[in-house]
Amino acid sequence: MTSKTVLNDAHRALGARMVDFGGWDMPINYGSQIEEHHAVRNQAGMFDVSHMTVVDLQGDQVRAFLRRLLANNVDKLAEHGKAFYTCMLNDHGGVIDDLIVYYLGETFFRIVVNAATREKDMQWITRQAAAFDVEVSERPDFAMIAVQGPVARERVIHVLADIDRERIAAMGKFHAAAAQGLHGVPLFIARTGYTGEDGFEVMVPEDHAEEFWQALLDEGVRPAGLGARDTLRLEAGLNLYGQDMDEDVTPWEASLGWTVSMDEGRQFIGRGALEAQKQQGVQRRMVGLVLDDKGVLRHGQTVLTEAGKGEILSGSFSPTLGKAIAFARVPAGDIGSTRVVIREREFPVRVVKYPFVRDGKPREGI
Repeated sequence: MTSKTVLNDAHRALGARMVDFGGWDMPINYGSQIEEHHAVRNQAGMFDVSHMTVVDLQGDQVRAFLRRLLANNVDKLAEHGKAFYTCMLNDHGGVIDDLIVYYLGETFFRIVVNAATREKDMQWITRQAAAFDVEVSERPDFAMIAVQGPVARERVIHVLADIDRERIAAMGKFHAAAAQGLHGVPLFIARTGYTGEDGFEVMVPEDHAEEFWQALLDEGVRPAGLGARDTLRLEAGLNLYGQDMDEDVTPWEASLGWTVSMDEGRQFIGRGALEAQKQQGVQRRMVGLVLDDKGVLRHGQTVLTEAGKGEILSGSFSPTLGKAIAFARVPAGDIGSTRVVIREREFPVRVVKYPFVRDGKPREGI
């Protein structure tokens, strides 16, 4: 049975084209995916991300539990409201999921995991938490709206209670705080996102979600669907679980080594496998590709290199660049000249560093 967010009727009233996304009825666009993409890059757009899974973790040993569960070291989070991005790994070092973690107190952390992996994530987290007597609580009472773009924060601040505006305006990146919306609605506001633009991800009680959504509409924030979200995150060099990494891919192979803390003495799940892989030599890596010819790079296409074959992971037309871009997993080391197979024809592609777009503009050299 397909699930619906509390904003489903609001999407349909705006003429959204709805699709099944991991068992959820979600908007792919509201008319023009490219216009929605440009709205986020140039002004402000908003996404219904209420399908994401919010989980509260509480208990005296919750920090010890997260030291074990996560590849990044939770001891980096010592300031109330501070957040970071990391992965949960299996015993073989494969990525079970990527997630954001918020520090809300020594006995209270909040995490947000992907919608499509909810069931396996909850089973894994609950099983690992048992040894630490940590309470694991889903928060289905929250809707979540991501507001992204150069003026996104300004637009959100306009719909907050006067008492909170200055404080939230001063909040740093990867921080979160409680605040009040208009009429005293309690909000949890995080300065995080998945587009490469500044903005907020706002958790709002479900029974106030439509009111908050409408307030943002009244401020001129443009609704955007999953299509624009995907092209924005690809331009920004952000991985998508299930395409760019999964349980058979380690952080070393997904360009996520920066999310791993190999600090001495912390035995997180999957550490042994990561150490062994690094010692033996990682055999494959993820790179960015740009196709200067006409054509579109798609998931599953074969990449031909002088070191052997690779594969396109995420690929799409980039509205900001006006050409096709992709992530690909290729053999490690020098791969030389590179081509991609599109409909049985070979096209040369450039290997580039990503993000492809930074601060709303094409990265130099791309």
